[in-house]
Amino acid sequence: MKNKLITLLFLFTALSASAQTPNYKERIKIINQNINTYFADTKSGLYLETTDSAENKGNHSFLWPLCALVQAANEMEVLEPSKQYLKPVMGAIQQYYSPRSPAPAYQAMVAKEKQDSRFYDDNEWVAIALMDAYNRTHNKQYLETSKMIYRFLLTGYTNEAGGGFYWEEGNLKGKNTCSNGPGILVALQLYKATGRKQYLDTALLAYNWTNKNLQAPSGLFYDNIKVPSLKIDSAIYTYNAGTMLQANVLLYNITHDKKYLVEARRIAKASEQYFYRNNRLPGNYWFNAVLLRGYQELYRVDKDKKQFRFFVDDANRTWQQERDDKNLLGPRRIKSLIDQAAMIEIYARLEEMGG
Repeated sequence: MKNKLITLLFLFTALSASAQTPNYKERIKIINQNINTYFADTKSGLYLETTDSAENKGNHSFLWPLCALVQAANEMEVLEPSKQYLKPVMGAIQQYYSPRSPAPAYQAMVAKEKQDSRFYDDNEWVAIALMDAYNRTHNKQYLETSKMIYRFLLTGYTNEAGGGFYWEEGNLKGKNTCSNGPGILVALQLYKATGRKQYLDTALLAYNWTNKNLQAPSGLFYDNIKVPSLKIDSAIYTYNAGTMLQANVLLYNITHDKKYLVEARRIAKASEQYFYRNNRLPGNYWFNAVLLRGYQELYRVDKDKKQFRFFVDDANRTWQQERDDKNLLGPRRIKSLIDQAAMIEIYARLEEMGG
């Protein structure tokens, strides 16, 4: 009798644990279906920014949400290598292509609808996703597009404020962590793919400049430095910590210099302490997804799931508390494409890490 009770207790415990284990793949499937239902414009091959036509103002999405969607598509292909999630997203992104001088790149709005600004960070996010895809598939088109974006990025580097990349083409008022951090990642990934020293030199130049000018004493990163006043915008965001965390791990992998791994661990610890307050992360899902990329890179080295446990908890809280009756995610009544794409990326990466 005692043995039967022990067996029943064991089964009950196992079933309870199983019931509480998040089904990330099912969540991803639901969110992706919603993107195709509520945000995809099948006639044009483009996407809408939000679920509200008045807020969209008759426009298709800016490029920025597609930066999130292209990364989400890559992460879905990691989980399902036989599928082609990247193809339609890259088809949409190509409609933002602008060949104008000094170097071709993607602009913020659909090219045939409006000539618009070109942002260095928007292009970098696309290249980061494509280099992830290249490392997985060895599709040379992904590599060539990333090289194109790198050439555009170089047009945004000047010696004002001691170096660093501007954020927006032609806007000379400031240099941001969000254009330098991802720029480092693009250069490092190109170096890993080609072995060309130029890419590593670029990465180290931007890395050293960002640490010198925009790193807070805590290890986290300020938003930007104004030019020419050199005044610091001291806002601190999750995605800026994320790119620099990932950059340090990649530099450790490339150089085997442990100072980069020590720094990565410092940023990871500081990020959890600063950002995870009252059992939740800040409300920008996509910023948080970029931070998770850094933790995943660190996990590949340290194999310590405790480092990203707070991400698991926050991702589950989001699904439980910030999902409407259509399974659309976001704290606002109007739902956005970038939020849906970001949560696909988060759930996919947690699935990859066994979180």
